[in-house]
Amino acid sequence: MFTSENPYKAQISEQKFQIAPDLEQIDLWAGKMPDGSGPHGAEIITSKGSLTHVSKPRLIVHQPSHPNGTAILVISGGGYAHIELGKESTPTASWLQSEGVTAFELIYRLPQENWKTADVPFEDAQRAIRLIRSLAQKYKIDEDKIGVLGFSAGGHLAGFTAAQPHKKLYSPIDTIDSISAKPDFAGLIYPVISMLPPNNKTHSRKSILGDTSSVSKETAFSVEKQVSSNMPVTFIAQALDDPISSFDNSLLLYSSLRQVNVPAEMHLFQTGGHGWGLGKKGSPVAAWPELFKTWAKDNGFWK
Repeated sequence: MFTSENPYKAQISEQKFQIAPDLEQIDLWAGKMPDGSGPHGAEIITSKGSLTHVSKPRLIVHQPSHPNGTAILVISGGGYAHIELGKESTPTASWLQSEGVTAFELIYRLPQENWKTADVPFEDAQRAIRLIRSLAQKYKIDEDKIGVLGFSAGGHLAGFTAAQPHKKLYSPIDTIDSISAKPDFAGLIYPVISMLPPNNKTHSRKSILGDTSSVSKETAFSVEKQVSSNMPVTFIAQALDDPISSFDNSLLLYSSLRQVNVPAEMHLFQTGGHGWGLGKKGSPVAAWPELFKTWAKDNGFWK
């Protein structure tokens, strides 16, 4: 366990966005991690909080003064090419912390940064849920109230993890890997869901599968094709005018969840575009945090 002052030094352009130095950071992997050593040199964080060159996947802990027992793994998007901390996971984690939720921002490996396989972000997300569950007593978390909340590509990562928590992506390295990687609930905000035509034009698909790929591989990474009755209750929010990830992604997933009788709630906003994070004050999409909170309370995951 480390603070952000020592092992996670990064090159920051224009000195605007920084990971708060007082926040605890926890390495996902004890010692050697699966599938290589990744990029060399310091992480790069832009002035707006876009992160690349991730060689140390980890959790950033936003611990409330009076935890309510709920924990949420928060995952930013960025097309699996960068991680949008500044507008997505950091403000959302801060909001959750203010509500009594223990929030863990996920810094995950990016598949095109010199790793042996494109599976590395999925390995990191599984490991993150297991690690959070292993730390439940320390952070006063209920082991049955651990959720995942993802944006855009982070929504794909969150959705895949919720749909395939038992998929063996890496060889166990310690006892933590014997713990369940299944989140108890999932929130997917303007998510990338499908890698299949006609929704196969996203940067997320290119980062994971490359310029060309087989239908079988596209299917394997399409969340709507991987759901089962074992998937946790799911909240979905997206705008109808999303130019990056068509709202058809949300419709496909919602339909698949209904077919296997998994409870789901979906909110489609008339306007909002893509990449809105918590949502600009006064905009239609700014309603989603309170809708999500109410939904989580109704399902018994939020006091």
